[in-house]
Amino acid sequence: MKRYIVAVLLMCVSALSFAQKAVYTHEYNDRKLLKVAKKWLKKGDWRQGFTAASPHESVNVIDFYLQYQRNPEQWTALFQYLAKTDLLSLDKGKHPIPGSNLTISVEDSENGPLEKRNSESHYNTIDFQYCVKGTERFGIIDHVTSVPKDKYRKDVIHYNYDKARARFYDSVPDKFFIFFPGDWHIAKVENDGDDQNIRVCVIKVEWKTE
Repeated sequence: MKRYIVAVLLMCVSALSFAQKAVYTHEYNDRKLLKVAKKWLKKGDWRQGFTAASPHESVNVIDFYLQYQRNPEQWTALFQYLAKTDLLSLDKGKHPIPGSNLTISVEDSENGPLEKRNSESHYNTIDFQYCVKGTERFGIIDHVTSVPKDKYRKDVIHYNYDKARARFYDSVPDKFFIFFPGDWHIAKVENDGDDQNIRVCVIKVEWKTE
C-alpha cells in the first residue's frame, strides 16, 4: 500500500512539473550540435573584428550557429559593419550595410511601462538588437501559456501572455540580443533606474530554413 501511495505521489509531482514547464526558445535535443555550436561561438571567428559586445546568455546558440552557416555573407557583413562603425555618432534613421541587403535602424528612444509594450515574434526575419547607449529591458515570454491576440501580418504577430512566467533581461552596451522566430519578445520595457533614454540599433536578417 505504501509503495502504491509513493508511486501516485511521484506521478502527481511529475505531472505538476510538466504542467509548470515553460518554453522560451526553440529547443534542440541534440547534444552534439550544441557542443559544436558552443565551440564555434567561443572561437569567435564570427565576430569579424567586432569586440565591443558579446551575445547575451539568452541568445539561442544553436540557432545563431545554424543561421550563420546558412547565410554567411549577410552575417559577415553585419559584424564587419559593427566593427568599423561608430554607432554613437551615426545619424538616427536607416542606413544600408555595405556588401549586403541589410539595413541598420538607429533609434533614439525610451523605455516605457510593460503594459504599453507589445509582445511579438517573426516568422521570416531575425531581430538583431543592440542597445549602444543606456539600458533597454527585454521580456521573453513563455510559449506554453501565450496565445496570439491578432492575425499574423507583415511578418509580425502579437501575443497575450502571462507576465508571471515572462523572463526579463537588461540590455547594456557590452551585450547584444538576437531574437529568432522561436524567441517571442517584448522590447523597450521600463528598467529599474531613473534614466529610460536609449539608443538602439536594430538589424533584421532573413531567417533561413536550409
